[in-house]
Amino acid sequence: MYNFRDVTKLAVILPGILVISIIPFAFAEYDTLVLMETNSGNFVIELFPDVAPKHVENFIHLSSSELTGMNANMYKDTFFHRIIPGFMIQGGDPNTRFLPDDDSVFGQGSLGYFVEAEFNDIKHERGIVSMARSMDPNSAGTQFFIVHKDSTFLDGQYTVFGRLVTQESFETLDKIALLQTGQRDIPIDRDAAKIIKTQLLSRADVNNLLELDPPERALGIAPTTTQENSEYVDEELGFSFLPPSGWQITKPTVNAIDESTGKPVTPAVAVIGPQNSDDIPPTFTVKVENSMETLDDHVRFLKGTIQWDTTTIATEGNLQHNGLDGYLIVVDQIFENTDGETIPLKIRAFLIKSPDKLYTLQFANSEAHFSKTEKQFSDILDSFTITGTSPTQTTPETPSEGGGCLIATAAYGSEMAPQVQFLREIRDNTVLQTQSGTSFMTAFNTFYYTFSPTVADYERENPVFKEAVKVGLTPLLTSLTILNYVDIDTEQEMLGYGIGIIMLNIGMYFVAPAVVIVAFKKRIR
Repeated sequence: MYNFRDVTKLAVILPGILVISIIPFAFAEYDTLVLMETNSGNFVIELFPDVAPKHVENFIHLSSSELTGMNANMYKDTFFHRIIPGFMIQGGDPNTRFLPDDDSVFGQGSLGYFVEAEFNDIKHERGIVSMARSMDPNSAGTQFFIVHKDSTFLDGQYTVFGRLVTQESFETLDKIALLQTGQRDIPIDRDAAKIIKTQLLSRADVNNLLELDPPERALGIAPTTTQENSEYVDEELGFSFLPPSGWQITKPTVNAIDESTGKPVTPAVAVIGPQNSDDIPPTFTVKVENSMETLDDHVRFLKGTIQWDTTTIATEGNLQHNGLDGYLIVVDQIFENTDGETIPLKIRAFLIKSPDKLYTLQFANSEAHFSKTEKQFSDILDSFTITGTSPTQTTPETPSEGGGCLIATAAYGSEMAPQVQFLREIRDNTVLQTQSGTSFMTAFNTFYYTFSPTVADYERENPVFKEAVKVGLTPLLTSLTILNYVDIDTEQEMLGYGIGIIMLNIGMYFVAPAVVIVAFKKRIR
């Protein structure tokens, strides 16, 4: 399981791009408390209506001895029917009250209604009170659980609505958690786990409240698990994308601004994938800022924020997305986690400039696992749409007039190298001058950018391979010069001659080596 503290630390990689930042949490104390008397001692529960108002309202009603109706004071004479020491104790099932002798129905009871999920970012630490549910996120009713030992793997999947706030409460929790259990974690001594009654109190009624810090937040954001084909749309900021199925999509509760720069330091949205073996999850973030500055201005600012002692630029260049200017930068970063371990990271950032906004898309994963999520990253970028841009061109990284070939750029060390400039001129002045050439480049780029970053990275890691690429590119460049001496003015000429020469060279000098290198890198990992 990844450590959320480590995830928040990733914000220091590139302050101008960031993965996730720590978001301040203003905690407001709620005056109403719930006293729950059991045969093993009392619980005093503080409630969090700011993050779970519907669940708090429901819990208050179920706990009240003054309200009338079948649901009022429902917890009286129920017992904690599921006890797992080191994890949690679960109670609130009406079946334990109305069908106390039928163990088979414990955990299945309800009052015939359900409360819509209010998943929030409060961590499931010791003493936290959260709502139990079935596989359906919106199936919470009466059953709740109290966390015995920190269980942060539950974060974002269950609705936290309160916590214990007295020393006696924690002592009672330990007593019940240590009760002997039988099958299905049901306590053998049910009376010891029985709730005698519940009632509502104010803070003034309790003189032994603990002085607790605000409950700790997981990421400062409220996560929900994405479903297949579930598009994320932000109408306010004007963008949408399709996140990978099963990843957690999260949105900050606070949009913090750096006072020194006036730029946002929290993303508009973050998508977090399953953790890796090195405890670093793959992440995708989108940050949006109003801007009338040029893309070049933003690139210069970005490079000024890089921590050069731990970060190196692997690849960079101008690219386009749906007709808008963009800039790709790939960096390698040495990251130190909370245990003092250093983990190599790879971060791929894409800046997209609209007339009045800058969209910063960032993909990050540990270097050892980055290649495994390249397809997910490419799919997200491929689906990323900005309101008002053309939907016809969806290729994520189509080179603009300022861009060039990533493999050639890595080989010759600069996008300004004559060889890279030559490739750019062939593309812009010949291939893109016809509709068939433009269609070919769109399809080719979708394929090319699935492997070119990996090959370019390997060039920088292996000087011998870099020189070998140079040797391989020489006959390609020579053969492509033919296109400078041939008039390609029609669609037929481009289809029959121009693309034929290009495809021959692509097969010989790009695809074949890429297949070998990608396969080799997968074997050694």
